[in-house]
Amino acid sequence: MSSTEGTGPLRTLIVDDEPLAIERMQVLCAELAGLSVAGTASDGAAALRLAEKLKPDLLLLDMTMPGMDGLAVAREVAKMNPVPAVIFVTAHENFAVEAFDLDAVDYVLKPVGAERLERAIARALARRETRQVRGDSTAWLTEFWVPTRSELLRIDAREVSRIDAERDYVRLHVRGGSYLLLQTIAGLEAKLDPEMFIRIHRSTILRRDMIRGLRHEGLGVWCVELAGSNGEDGGEELRIGRTYLRKVKAMAGR
Repeated sequence: MSSTEGTGPLRTLIVDDEPLAIERMQVLCAELAGLSVAGTASDGAAALRLAEKLKPDLLLLDMTMPGMDGLAVAREVAKMNPVPAVIFVTAHENFAVEAFDLDAVDYVLKPVGAERLERAIARALARRETRQVRGDSTAWLTEFWVPTRSELLRIDAREVSRIDAERDYVRLHVRGGSYLLLQTIAGLEAKLDPEMFIRIHRSTILRRDMIRGLRHEGLGVWCVELAGSNGEDGGEELRIGRTYLRKVKAMAGR
């Protein structure tokens, strides 16, 4: 039985097509109190069969395997109930964007060090605790991992003031800059806490505390007045899309 609802070690399924990699991961996992190895699999199809049977809390998942690769496995386990967390463990850097688009907890490069794996497991445990506090297995997104050159940067959701759609990407605006993330704005909206963020236009989501006020421009046109990054008058105005006007006005009790 999965321990997702409890407080025990994360029951973990190790998936890798290299026997030596599985053995090394088992040795590393044996040193971590936060998890217990429930099983191992050497290909994607076997991983899915075991995941259905064992109901693990976590998959330590290789990215490149013959047949079904790690991304395909992650897409399938996302349909399970409860959904296990996924940490990708791979020798390849170039799948990070796709991995985090699938809501992976972390993306660990081989050869895996003990300290790096321990940090990844700590993130998985923190995510479980967050979901328990909220009493919801589909907890709202609290952080973004965005690619910047050769590294991945963590951005706290509370630091994002505005999100704009740019084709198949979204641009996250934070103090002092912005970052592109491979994600549709509609898909991202569904993952964001509506108490913190509100969509005002088909191309724009705002952090609610960035809204200073609403202005009626006439002929049914409304705009949002934005506060500055420190709460002062920012002076910028954004038009509210007609589709989203009722929801935005409801926020103001109108």
